Amino acid sequence: MSASLGQFGVRGLEARRDWPPITIEEASHILRAFDEDTYDLAILQHGRRPFSATGLLALRGGRQVVLKRHDHRLRDAAALAEEHRFAAHLAKGGLPVATPLQTTNGLGVIAENNWTYEAFTPLPGLDRYGDVQSWSPFSTTADAHAAGAALARLHRASTGFDRPGRSARPLISSCRTITQPDLLAALSMWIPRQPGLTAALAQRPWQEDIARDIVPLHARLIPLLTEIVPLWGHGDWHGSNLIWDGDNPQVSGVFDFGMADRTCAAFDLAVAIERSMIAWLNPDHAAPVAYDDLTALIGGYGGVAPLRPAERALVTAFLPLVHVEFALTEVAYYAALLGDPASADVAYHTYLLGHAQWFASAQGKTLLRRLSAMLDTLCASP
Repeated sequence: MSASLGQFGVRGLEARRDWPPITIEEASHILRAFDEDTYDLAILQHGRRPFSATGLLALRGGRQVVLKRHDHRLRDAAALAEEHRFAAHLAKGGLPVATPLQTTNGLGVIAENNWTYEAFTPLPGLDRYGDVQSWSPFSTTADAHAAGAALARLHRASTGFDRPGRSARPLISSCRTITQPDLLAALSMWIPRQPGLTAALAQRPWQEDIARDIVPLHARLIPLLTEIVPLWGHGDWHGSNLIWDGDNPQVSGVFDFGMADRTCAAFDLAVAIERSMIAWLNPDHAAPVAYDDLTALIGGYGGVAPLRPAERALVTAFLPLVHVEFALTEVAYYAALLGDPASADVAYHTYLLGHAQWFASAQGKTLLRRLSAMLDTLCASP
């Protein structure tokens, strides 16, 4: 979080905010419903994440609370309950995660005036990547290694959480369409179920664009579809969603399950690679891939949860595709919900299509080849 306003957007750090910051009056009103003493309440920081408003609040006696506000069209009470159930399961499995405060009525969510609110006690440790945008690398290879190991522990703890996947939720890391053999047919059925997406794509030749840029990448996944073992994943594994043990390269907590869904371990590991290892905000950089960090991340993961040969192949096959469904709902988010056609264009051309085009480039092919070798060396089952 940052004391200054602004947000991380499709073009990097932006001065504007799509959602108004949380106010003292608002926080005081909501926290009373969570049975918190709001005397001498102060806002220490505002979060820069673009899809909600977050505030770190100081209460009397040194207690702190993180308050998060969502537009109900993005996350209603049922959607937040899905995330809270998953976090509770992980906590029962011994993973240190942020779990929500409860209201006096035993609820973890407050819905009011078209907003939904959730509140958390901050996890012990340091939020060292709080001002770092996704698609940015780790500070050190030791941090990358620790993040890989922590993700493997999350996947171990996720075992046994057999709730069905989330329904038509926007802005989650889902894989409903890309895990079907006919991607275009699957998208034709999925798109109308996503709020605002049909209208957002009405003037775009999306079938032709996806057939050109994404279907060839999807063809590599098709032979592996029968090897997928469903598992709930975090969906947004990046240093900014982790709490760290001081300056030590050790993850002490995990938070923000807003993009979680029932996918599989290989998909979720591919998301982690996509989030931190490629300089998407500067893809023309001479060295856009953080290969040392990638080696460390894979090594950390494999040291805890080695993967079968088919799972290792799935990681490489998923990597060019993990963004597809999220990017499409981001097009709808900007076009339909925010009325921001310029950002919708960036989400469509630069994110959805541009990332796929990069994986078809020489640098993208090199990454996929090197990743496959790393997985076989560092992440193989004994």
